[in-house]
Amino acid sequence: MLRIIIRFIAIVFLTVLTQVGGLIYLISILSFRRKTRRTRLVYFTLIYLFTTYLIIPFIAPFFGREKIKNTDYLQPRSFFYTLTNRNYVTPELHKILSSVSERFEKKHNGIQVVYLDANFPFFNKFPLLPHLSHNDGKKIDLTLIYKDEKGKLTNRKPSISGYGVYENPTRKEYNQIDVCKRKGYWQYDFPKYLTFGRINRDIKFSNQANKELINLFLQYNQMGKIFIEPHLKSRLRLNNAKVRFHGCQAVRHDDHIHLQLR
Repeated sequence: MLRIIIRFIAIVFLTVLTQVGGLIYLISILSFRRKTRRTRLVYFTLIYLFTTYLIIPFIAPFFGREKIKNTDYLQPRSFFYTLTNRNYVTPELHKILSSVSERFEKKHNGIQVVYLDANFPFFNKFPLLPHLSHNDGKKIDLTLIYKDEKGKLTNRKPSISGYGVYENPTRKEYNQIDVCKRKGYWQYDFPKYLTFGRINRDIKFSNQANKELINLFLQYNQMGKIFIEPHLKSRLRLNNAKVRFHGCQAVRHDDHIHLQLR
């Protein structure tokens, strides 16, 4: 019974994390029942990697999604986002991402647009936790842009995951974070526990580069909403109505930029 419970938990966890991992794990258990646990694990790993990198990219387009093509100007924060199948978007969003990142890199030689969680490859409304809305191929999170101690733009980020290190409001800026937490939305700054380690403490948020990047996306009529914290919208003087507050029911957005199509 304990073994069944453990396997059930593993299936649920892998499904939540990767969408397809639970199914592949179940198949490996049923197919290699007479093998040792270590051998089953090896088979599962091999089947999972084969499926993730060689099979799913060819099936996803039938569900209206494409695997994000990594280039010199568009990259994931880490292999985690590709390994867990969280790097799929609609063709329309993929085209915009590629275009903006290429234009941004050409102006700022070597500076990449770095993405975090996008969407799973299959089925609308399948939740990509812990997000509330990354379930239709039309959403993606991007890291913020930073500058080094000399004031030059850098590809370095302040956390390993890309989430959880915030550009806090100054004393003169509106503090939406305190407002939400006073209302009882305890989860609002939960991503601070998802950094997987804070690094590069010498880098600083670039007002100019982040404003420029957001404005590049705003040039596309297909863009529906861009979520950042209110204090950053004011600081960057982003007056476009598409740049908006996401609500206290979500998590704070001064560690990343959320994009979504109409």
